[in-house]
Amino acid sequence: MLVGVQRDDSEHELERLLERLLGYRVFPDEQGRMNRDVRQAAGGLLLVPQFTLAADTRSGTRPGFSTAAAPDEGRRLFELMVERARERHDPVAAGRFGADMQVALVNDGPVTFSLEVRPAR
Repeated sequence: MLVGVQRDDSEHELERLLERLLGYRVFPDEQGRMNRDVRQAAGGLLLVPQFTLAADTRSGTRPGFSTAAAPDEGRRLFELMVERARERHDPVAAGRFGADMQVALVNDGPVTFSLEVRPAR
């Protein structure tokens, strides 16, 4: 999972996103339908911080990052997400916040999902 933390995100959104991630049924059952979550499929999680997911691309030809969380808050929330994910699931691996990482991805099938939660008002 590529994780982008936005300016208005808090621990509430982190908890809700983690709940959704662990319960999201995207793995095949006996009939080949996406009907199992990561726990039921005995899968692992890889959490990779990706602040560019919070980019504002609605206009112009250059992304804006004013919608992304400040670096210290983004780091805090990402590291908290990793900690809480490890409390609830095994195995969990994670990238390093702010690091220049080369992450290889093999997309198994024609599906990619973007999970978002709205900030509590």
